[in-house]
Amino acid sequence: MEKIEHIGIAVNSVEEAEKLFTALLGKSPYKQEIVEKDGVLTSFYQIGESKIELLIATSPESPIRKYLDNKGPGIHHIAFGTSNVQAELDRLAGEGFQLIDKAPRPGADGKRVAFLHPKSTGGVLVELCEDDPNAQ
Repeated sequence: MEKIEHIGIAVNSVEEAEKLFTALLGKSPYKQEIVEKDGVLTSFYQIGESKIELLIATSPESPIRKYLDNKGPGIHHIAFGTSNVQAELDRLAGEGFQLIDKAPRPGADGKRVAFLHPKSTGGVLVELCEDDPNAQ
């Protein structure tokens, strides 16, 4: 893994969260994006080489809605950037980590992503990201 790509934060309201993080960081988000498949609206802030990703559920079935119902707002995941998600998944599976995704899939912000189960990563949901050459 090459860097911390972003930290995902689950929030209840995009308006309230953006107001808070815009004041905190002194800048506005550079992008909002809906990821239909995951039932989530994302809002991104660039902080140096890393990002903050706000996650807002867009449906009651969304994993983010379930997370918020169980744990409330807060840090949802940490994402690590890599040049080859599949190679990292293969390496980590060989090390005994439990994979949520066995192959990368399209994610937000022009990335291909895959997740590791928190049961095998000390209670932290881990996302692996790489730039998607097919992203628009």
